[in-house]
Amino acid sequence: MAEFLTDITTLRERARQKIEQGPITEAYGADRKRVIEVLNEALATELVCVLRYKRHYFTASGIHSQAAANEFLQHATEEQGHADQIATRIVQLQGSPNFDPDGLTSRSHAEYDASEKLSDMLREDLVAERIAIDSYSEIIKWLGNGDVTTRRMLEDILAVEEEHADDLLNLMEEFHD
Repeated sequence: MAEFLTDITTLRERARQKIEQGPITEAYGADRKRVIEVLNEALATELVCVLRYKRHYFTASGIHSQAAANEFLQHATEEQGHADQIATRIVQLQGSPNFDPDGLTSRSHAEYDASEKLSDMLREDLVAERIAIDSYSEIIKWLGNGDVTTRRMLEDILAVEEEHADDLLNLMEEFHD
């Protein structure tokens, strides 16, 4: 059986090399610069989603509005958490998270929405979640084993985005019943 683990002495020596790179070691197999760019797009997407959900939370009206508004607020809070996770990872990769509001919507995969009707809000939020699901799925496949930490973070975020899409679909069905 072939030996696949690096000996302890070599591990210790490698850890001392390029120490200024923090968590970035020779084992990191992705294009770090491109990963940071992609994560900044994901960050913009999450921030636009926070803003869209917050607007929908404050402006939802009608007979079904309270249940939907509660869901919008919960989603806004969770999307903010995703943005924070992504920004943290960008810094760990020695990048700079881009919170600049100029160009936020052009960097975002999802669109901002100012719908007035609850049914339109639900539909547009579901579209945005479906965009996030597709986007994160592609990024996860692209990362493969090159950046396992980022991939796992995005897998966790993807699971929540799928829950959001399911929540919104259920609300739409209730709204139409």
